[in-house]
Amino acid sequence: MLVFFYQTFGHEMRRAESLAASLLRRAVVPAQEAGAASSASGAARLRVLQVALYSSCCSSSDRSRWFSQNFPAKIGRSTRAASLGVAGAMSFSVAASSAVYAKEPPSLEFLPKDVVLYQYEACPFCNKVKAFLDYNKIPYKVVEVNPISKKEIKWSDYKKVPVLTVDGEQMVDSSDIIDKLAHGILPEKSVDSVLEDDEEEKWRGWVDNHLVHMLSPNIYRNPSEALESFDYITSNGNFSFTERITAKYAGAAAMYFVSKKLKKKHNITDERVALYEAAETWVDALNGREFLGGSKPNLADLAVFGVLRPIRYLRSGKDMVEHTRIGEWYTRMESTVGESSRIKA
Repeated sequence: MLVFFYQTFGHEMRRAESLAASLLRRAVVPAQEAGAASSASGAARLRVLQVALYSSCCSSSDRSRWFSQNFPAKIGRSTRAASLGVAGAMSFSVAASSAVYAKEPPSLEFLPKDVVLYQYEACPFCNKVKAFLDYNKIPYKVVEVNPISKKEIKWSDYKKVPVLTVDGEQMVDSSDIIDKLAHGILPEKSVDSVLEDDEEEKWRGWVDNHLVHMLSPNIYRNPSEALESFDYITSNGNFSFTERITAKYAGAAAMYFVSKKLKKKHNITDERVALYEAAETWVDALNGREFLGGSKPNLADLAVFGVLRPIRYLRSGKDMVEHTRIGEWYTRMESTVGESSRIKA
C-alpha cells in the first residue's frame, strides 16, 4: 500500500498497472516455467510480487476492496510483508540535532497535557507535525498505525495519517493540526492571524503542493536508491525480520516503476534538477534571513524542514545539500528544532 502516494496522488497509480503487469509477467513467468513455481517458496515469492503490484496500482478504495476480498484467500498471511513495505513508501524520517539555537519555549500553562500522534514513521506529513512538536518541546506519544488494517485508528472517521489527539480532542490533516496547535500554545495569536501571514501561508502551501512531489521520483530514482529508501522504511517500521526482507525488495521494485509515472504526472524531466531547483527556490525565499520567520523559524520553516527531514541522509538528500545552498539553513533548523520530544506511550 502506497499510503503516502494514495493520500497525495490517488488515481495516478492505476495508470501504472499495465506497465507493471507486463514487467511482472516478464520477471516471473520464465522462472515459473523453469520450476520455481513448483516449490512453495517459489509460489510465495510470486505472490509477494503480485501483492506489490496491486498495492502500487489501485486507488485507495480499490486497494481496500481488493485486499478485503482477495488478500486472505489468494495471498496468505505469509506475504503481507510486501504490502506493508509498500505502505511505508515515502514515509521517511531521520532525526539529527546539534548545538541548540536560543528560543523562547511556550509557557507551561498553555502546553497540552496528553498528546498522541497516530502515524507512519516515515510519512512526510507526519514529520511536519513532529517538527512542530519537537521545536515547541511539546511531549507526545506515538502510535504506529498498521497500514493495512489501520486498526489503531478504527475509532476515527478519518482513515489517513497523521491523526493527533490533544487532551482527548481529535485533530486531522497536518496543516490544520499545526494551525490549531499554534493557536493553542500562542493564545495571543489567533487562528485568523496565523492564516493572514501571506508569506508564511504562501510557502506552507508550496510545501504541500510542490515540494512533496519532488521527493518520490528522487528517492526511487534508480534500483539502488529505491533499495536504500526501503531499507530505511523497513528498518524503522513495525516489521519482523522476515517481513523486512520481503518488503524491502518487493516494495523497492514496485516503487521504482511507480516513480516513473509520478515524474510524468508532475512534468518532471530530471528529478534531481527538479529537487535542486526546489531547494534553491526556498533559499531565495529566505532572502538572506536565517529563517523565513527572521531570527527564528515560522510555520513555513518547520513545514519545509519536516518534509525534507525524511530524505536528508538518503542519497537524494545528500546530493541536494551538496549541490544547492540549502545546507546552512537545514543545519540551523536541525540545531533549532533540537531533540525529539517523543515520550514512551
